[in-house]
Amino acid sequence: MKQVLVDLRPWNKDLAIAALESGADGVVADSAGPVRELGRIPVIAPDGDLIPEQDIREIIISNTEDQAVAMEAAKICRIIVHTPDWTIIPLENLVACGDNVIAVVTNLKEAEQALTVLEKGVAGVLVKTDDPDIVRSISRMVQSGTCGQQLNRLTITAVQPAGMGERVCVDTCSLMVDGEGMLVGNTSSGFFLVHAETLVNPYVAPRPFRVNAGGVHAYLQVPGGKTAYLADLKAGDRVMVIHGNGSCREATVGRVKIERRPLFLVEAESEGQKLSVILQNAETIRLVKPDYSAVSVTSLNPGDVILGKVESGGRHFGMAIDETIIEK
Repeated sequence: MKQVLVDLRPWNKDLAIAALESGADGVVADSAGPVRELGRIPVIAPDGDLIPEQDIREIIISNTEDQAVAMEAAKICRIIVHTPDWTIIPLENLVACGDNVIAVVTNLKEAEQALTVLEKGVAGVLVKTDDPDIVRSISRMVQSGTCGQQLNRLTITAVQPAGMGERVCVDTCSLMVDGEGMLVGNTSSGFFLVHAETLVNPYVAPRPFRVNAGGVHAYLQVPGGKTAYLADLKAGDRVMVIHGNGSCREATVGRVKIERRPLFLVEAESEGQKLSVILQNAETIRLVKPDYSAVSVTSLNPGDVILGKVESGGRHFGMAIDETIIEK
C-alpha cells in the first residue's frame, strides 16, 4: 500500500489533526512533542520515531547531478524527493531503480501522477500544503484503491461437500460494498475473490463488515504483497479488501470468528492452472462474477466463471519466494 506523509514544517495544528483523522501513515515535523499531544502517529523529526539523515534522507532534485545523488541514496535508504519544477522524468528514473522513493506533492493531481508514474508509482507521497482538505483528499484517494489488482477469470470445474471443519469469519472495522471481498485460496498460487456479506437475504441480516473467508488453513492476501493464514489473524491486523474491478484498500481486523461448520471444496482452472478453496457450505457464502455481482457457493456449477487471482506459488512466512514448492 502506498504511504501518505504530511509535512508539518512549520507547525500547523490543523494539518496535524487532518493527518491523524485521515489515517496518514506519518508526519514530518521539527519536533515530535506537539504531534504526540494530539495523537499517536509515526513522526520523522530529530526527536521522533525516524531521525532525518539517519533513517531517511531529503533530497532536492534541480539537475542531473542531484538526480544521480538521489539514485545512489535510494539504493540504501528511503528518500524524500523534492522536485521544485515538478518534472516527471526524475521520478520515473528513481522509480525504475527501486521502492524507496517518497515524492513531495502539493495537490491531488501531483499525488495521482507520482503514485502512478511508470504504472508502478513511488512508494508514497509527502504532502506539503497549508490546506487540511488536500491532506484528506489525497489520503482518501490512496486508501480507495491506488494499489490495483489484476484479477483473472476462473472457470469452475467442481463443487463438492468436504465434510466438517473450522472456518473463519473476518470482521473488519470497515464497511464493504457490493462487489468487494477478499482473496482467499488453498494454495499460494491461486486465490478466489470471496464476496463480503453485503447482500440482503431472508435468513440473516447483512454484515457488510464481514467476509466468511474459508477454512482455517487457507491463505489470505494482506498488504505488502504478503499472505497470512486465516487461523493466524487477530484484532488489529491489516487485510486487503478488493473489488471485482481490481481496486483495493486496506482494512483493520476487528474480530475473527472461528466456528465448526459444513464445508464445500470449490475447484477451478485458469489457462491450465488449477486452483481450489474450501468455503462454508451455506447460501450466504458468495464469490464474485466478472460483472462484479455475487454468486452463492451453493449455486455454483462446472463451467461458471468467477473472479480470482493466479500467482506463482511459493511462500515463506507469507513472502513470495522463488524456489521449488509443490502445493496441491
